Amino acid sequence: MLDKTTLKNRILVLDGAMGTMIQRYNLTEEDFHKGLPENSHELKGNNECLNISHPEIIEEIHKEYIAAGADIIETNTFSANRISQKEYGTEALAYTLALEGARIARRAAGSEILVFGSVGPTSKSLSLAPDINNPAERPYSFRDMVEAYDEQIRGLIDGGVDAILIETCFDALNTKAALYALEKIDRHFPAVVSVSVNDKSGRTLTGQTLQAFYTSVSHYPLLAFGLNCSLGADDLTPLLNEVAGFSLFPVSCYPNAGLPNEMGGYDETPEEMALQVRKMAEAGIINIIGGCCGTTPAHIAAISEAVKGIRPRKTDAGTGIDKTLTVSGLEPVSIDLKNSNFTNIGERTNVAGSRKFAKLIAAGDYETGLQIAADQIENGASIIDINMD
Repeated sequence: MLDKTTLKNRILVLDGAMGTMIQRYNLTEEDFHKGLPENSHELKGNNECLNISHPEIIEEIHKEYIAAGADIIETNTFSANRISQKEYGTEALAYTLALEGARIARRAAGSEILVFGSVGPTSKSLSLAPDINNPAERPYSFRDMVEAYDEQIRGLIDGGVDAILIETCFDALNTKAALYALEKIDRHFPAVVSVSVNDKSGRTLTGQTLQAFYTSVSHYPLLAFGLNCSLGADDLTPLLNEVAGFSLFPVSCYPNAGLPNEMGGYDETPEEMALQVRKMAEAGIINIIGGCCGTTPAHIAAISEAVKGIRPRKTDAGTGIDKTLTVSGLEPVSIDLKNSNFTNIGERTNVAGSRKFAKLIAAGDYETGLQIAADQIENGASIIDINMD
């Protein structure tokens, strides 16, 4: 059975980039349409369609990574949700794409290799408005996002995955929607959250620090929390050190093969990447290691060899943050419950306690409602208590 105990014995190796390997097949537009309902959209690049049109290619890639030493393989389902698939006119296939992706991986993995169901962030953000002149506008609601993730996650679980991997996360609200969907299906099902930072500062695209993001999702009993994509192993190491300092969960990391070159390719060799990963492992800050953009079975083979015999991070290596009350916006705010000093909490954003705020919400005047929150921050509030019940 997959649980945190599994991660105490040794560092587990995750596979590498699916997209990088698919590109090597030089597939045509027809290859993506094969076996699918008639569709006038261009499907080339919609790699999830290959779960139906060319499952043998996806299975072959899985097997290459297993042969390279991967303990865990990811399903080819990063965008197998209605929101992402709508761009290709294939939203009705979302569940099937997730289901078949999980079945292919399970078939390749057998009973010895773990299968993580890949769940990407979708192509939309719940936190960022697409139009800066209309800050309240969103193309999808939280409920829409939950329903899309629910369909995808059900397909993955029905297909036999061992855990759900919510990856390349840039918006904590999207991630919370995925966790909420999973919680409704099975609140005890193993899940990993992997964040993608915007740059070396360690903040996400929405502006959150890593600890703030962690605080936003740590209510779920995660199998692991970590980082992927964005940077190479060398540049992610300082950020991973930070995560290892506050995470009460095991820590995962799967970097890119360095930074992209001027053509968008990745030049870091397996040997170069393995050297950096070994340093990361010897620092005692990882439990799961793998590869993201630009990595191949050769990279995974080198990584697998590099971490062999190195003890994983102790899963109780957090800083004791659980002894404090911690909440977060763009940054975390912690209150020492044993030696608590005064903390100013703004409570006017409360439909039960403020008649003015309740009227604004009922009228859909969110911009003025938001100004009430902003005014409280200007007046010294460190925390805003939002009650919409």
